Amino acid sequence: MNHVTLGGKQNKTEYVRDFSTKGDSAAMLESKEMISFKSYQDQANMFVKDYILADSLIPYTSVIGGILACKLIYDLTQLIGTNYFKTYNSFSKIQRIEWNNRAISTIHSIFITAMSLYLVFCSDLFSDDQSTDPITVRSSSLSTFALGVSVGYFIADIAMIFWYFPSLGGYEYVVHHLLSLVAVAYSMLSGEGQLYTYMVLISETTTPGINLRWYLDVAGMKRSKAYLINGVVIFLAWMVARILLFVYMFYHVYLHFDQVEKMHIVGQILVIVVPIVLSVMNLVWFAKIVRGLRKTLAKRQ
Repeated sequence: MNHVTLGGKQNKTEYVRDFSTKGDSAAMLESKEMISFKSYQDQANMFVKDYILADSLIPYTSVIGGILACKLIYDLTQLIGTNYFKTYNSFSKIQRIEWNNRAISTIHSIFITAMSLYLVFCSDLFSDDQSTDPITVRSSSLSTFALGVSVGYFIADIAMIFWYFPSLGGYEYVVHHLLSLVAVAYSMLSGEGQLYTYMVLISETTTPGINLRWYLDVAGMKRSKAYLINGVVIFLAWMVARILLFVYMFYHVYLHFDQVEKMHIVGQILVIVVPIVLSVMNLVWFAKIVRGLRKTLAKRQ
């Protein structure tokens, strides 16, 4: 009986030893996999840091990223519209293209408005108390990256405007986009005038409202309460972001003109001339918005 018992204990011991060995092997294999995964992760992080987000490459990677993001948004909008909106399928080809195009501009406007508000009013990058460097030459990796994404958007959007001209916009849109593209690209590449570039880009906050108005129009909701509210919101947003904000920007340039004069002559022209031209265009469009709002209010009375 003792022999049997000892044999049973020996078998149990061997079983436990085998089980423990298998457990150790599994743990070692899992550990090797974790080490391998960590190694790949470190290599990926190093690639992103040293190449994609390297200061010297940020302007180029961000522009490419902006263009690719526009393509992704266009395709996703087309996919969602085709499968979930019956109205979308009843549109003409150019209406569907404009629907997708306006989705791109809406997403870009939300992104660049958020970045602009943060960099201009919340961060210390352009604060007078944080640095002795002129505000006209201050920049950061984040500010340059955001401008690069915006450049990518303007390239993609103006390419679509030219391709489908004049269905997606007339000559005024071409002028607006070309001026914006040149000014933003120069600021991104040179690092000059980024503060004033972001002040101008805050005006993109009006884009979602403009696009929503177009969506309501093609959906046959011009007589709805939503259409009226949208018109009022556009009026207020346009007056603040494209009229009053530009006045503030010109006043800021006046106060810091000694620093503006230290910029390259090209930068000085872009900081002064481009906002003036855009201001004139904003006033012309604002007059149209006022007339349109008056007509809408008159029809409801």
